[in-house]
Amino acid sequence: MSTTTIERTVPVARNSRAHDAIPLSRIVGVEVSKMFNTRSGYWLLASVGILSTLATVATVLFAPDDQISYDGFAAAVGFPMSVVLPMIAILSVTSEWSQRSGLTTFTLVPHRGRVIAAKLLATLLVGAASIGIAFGVGALGNVVGSAIAGVGTTWDITLGEAALIFLADALGMLMGFTLGILIRSSPGAIVGYFVYALVLPAALGTLAAFQDWFADRQGWVDFNFASTRLYEGDLAGKDWAHLAVSGTFWLAIPLAIGLFVVTRSEVK
Repeated sequence: MSTTTIERTVPVARNSRAHDAIPLSRIVGVEVSKMFNTRSGYWLLASVGILSTLATVATVLFAPDDQISYDGFAAAVGFPMSVVLPMIAILSVTSEWSQRSGLTTFTLVPHRGRVIAAKLLATLLVGAASIGIAFGVGALGNVVGSAIAGVGTTWDITLGEAALIFLADALGMLMGFTLGILIRSSPGAIVGYFVYALVLPAALGTLAAFQDWFADRQGWVDFNFASTRLYEGDLAGKDWAHLAVSGTFWLAIPLAIGLFVVTRSEVK
C-alpha cells in the first residue's frame, strides 16, 4: 500500500505590501470635508462670509466718504478674519481628541505625521479660500460704497501688500494650529489663543510704554507685535529679523514640541 503526497503551490505575492499607501491628497481631501461635518465647523466657516459681509456693509453705511477705499474695506474685513481663521485651525486639530475620533483616524492612517501634515495643508487651503472670499467681498464693497458715496473707486492695496496680509493671516492660523497640537483641547486651545492675541499684547504694550529698554526690544520677543507689522507693509530688514527671531520662540519651537508629543503619545 503506497501513500501519495500531493504538494500544493501557494503563489507568493511579488509585492510584500498588502496595500499601497493612501495618497496624501486623499487624506487632505478627507480632512477638508471633516472641517465641514460638524455644526461648529460648518458655522465657523460660514462666519467667514457672514462677518466679511457685515463688516463691508458697516463700512459702506458708517465710514466717511474720504475713507471709502479698498484699504478701508480690507481693514474692516481683516479684524474678524484674524479671529475666525485661528479658530478654524484649532478645531481642525482638537476635534480628533474632543470628539474622540483620533483612534479611528490614526488606525486608518497609522503614520500620524502624514495625518498632521494633511491637517496643516487642509487648514491652509481653507484659510487661503477664506481670505480670497474676504478680499472679494471687500472689493465688491469698495465698488458699491464708492458708487453710493459718489467718489472715485480707490484701489490702494498693491499685490505685495496683499501678499503680506495673507502671510499675516497664515501666521495667525499657524499659531492656532500650534496651540491645538500642544493643548489638544478645543476650549483650552481657544482660551490660550485669546490670551496670546489679547492679553499678552496689552501687557507687553504697557511694559513698552513705560520702559524704554523694552520698547527697543519688543519686536525681538513679541511675535504678535512683529507679525502685526505685516498689515502695515514696507517692512525693513530689522522687521523681518524681529519676525524670524520671535517666530522661532513663539511658533517654531512650540510646534516642534507639539509634533513630537503627538506622534508619540497614546491615543485614547
